Amino acid sequence: MKHAVSTSLKVIARAPFHVYYEGDALSLSAFNEVGPFDVLPGHADFFSMLAPCEITIDNGKDKEPVRFDIRNGILTVRDDEVMLFANM
Repeated sequence: MKHAVSTSLKVIARAPFHVYYEGDALSLSAFNEVGPFDVLPGHADFFSMLAPCEITIDNGKDKEPVRFDIRNGILTVRDDEVMLFANM
């Protein structure tokens, strides 16, 4: 039985006292010690410590991407749900 491929991600990106983004997205771009990477719908389950970088979240809908800088962070991907905890 085939599963339908999702066309969007559910993203929550937050710091201890700030929510950067919460909602649907087409992609998220970040950086870890191996280098830059993108998370797209259908991405394998994933966990990564993040290096200092600019996070880019493409929320589509002809809007400018959401961009913010982080000092460090943790990112998890599971079943097209992305949780990013920054600047801890």
